[in-house]
Amino acid sequence: MNDNEKPQAGAEAFVKGVKRQTRKKFTAEEKIRIVLSGMKRDISVSELCRREGIPSSAYYSWTKDFMEGGKAQLQRDARRHADSAGVENLKRENAVLRDLVADKEITIRIFKKTLGVEGT
Repeated sequence: MNDNEKPQAGAEAFVKGVKRQTRKKFTAEEKIRIVLSGMKRDISVSELCRREGIPSSAYYSWTKDFMEGGKAQLQRDARRHADSAGVENLKRENAVLRDLVADKEITIRIFKKTLGVEGT
């Protein structure tokens, strides 16, 4: 490495650091707005990215995250619906078992009284 490369490498690192520190941070709401704007297809994705000041790779990454988040939420809703049906089945089964236990308890008390056994 010669002397000309050292200052250039230092300058590149400095510029990279400045860019990193001054990079705009988008909120989730802003990302959603941008992704939905791109899905409307009123303007091209490249024009949207230029207007918003983001690289197209960021737009596509946000779109992928947005779609995966929606998919996960829909799957969770389906699971929740399936779980509520399962809970209803368990409640019915519990009621049947409670009735069986009550019937058995009554039968046991009748036998105890018939045999003259004192107890509960």
